[in-house]
Amino acid sequence: MQVVLGGTFDPVHDGHRALFERAFELGDVTVGLTSDELAPKTRNVDRLVRSYEDRCRALEDELERFAAEYDRSFEIRELHEPTGVATEPGFDVLVVSPETERGARMVNDERRENGLEPLEVEVVGHVHADDGEIISSTRIVNGEIDEHGNLTPGREGRRPADH
Repeated sequence: MQVVLGGTFDPVHDGHRALFERAFELGDVTVGLTSDELAPKTRNVDRLVRSYEDRCRALEDELERFAAEYDRSFEIRELHEPTGVATEPGFDVLVVSPETERGARMVNDERRENGLEPLEVEVVGHVHADDGEIISSTRIVNGEIDEHGNLTPGREGRRPADH
């Protein structure tokens, strides 16, 4: 089975790892990584994003571990459009998070318009930090949590609304 997913992945965290794990459970994986030009347009927040080159290196390190564990192959492709490579022929499944599920519908609409079969959509639930809130790259960059959802020392007992 050919599996596709996409994102900015800056920085990679356990929520992303849950997506990768499910993707590699299903088949060989193609990951669309947002280009430097697209990344700021797809973010819900205004923050700096590391360069494509730096993000690609970090992503490759993560994917190599999953590929070895599941005996699968992977490819990273640069995304220049929000619907990315998932609108191309050759894919069977699109792995998404709850907040990108709406984008999956856009991908399948575009695929239908182009005469392609829609992709099966696999939604992977959020991974939560120690405080019960969702692990996100923004929270990591803001220093609230680490990539595994552990609260940053000095922030224990504080809820996100407290800062």
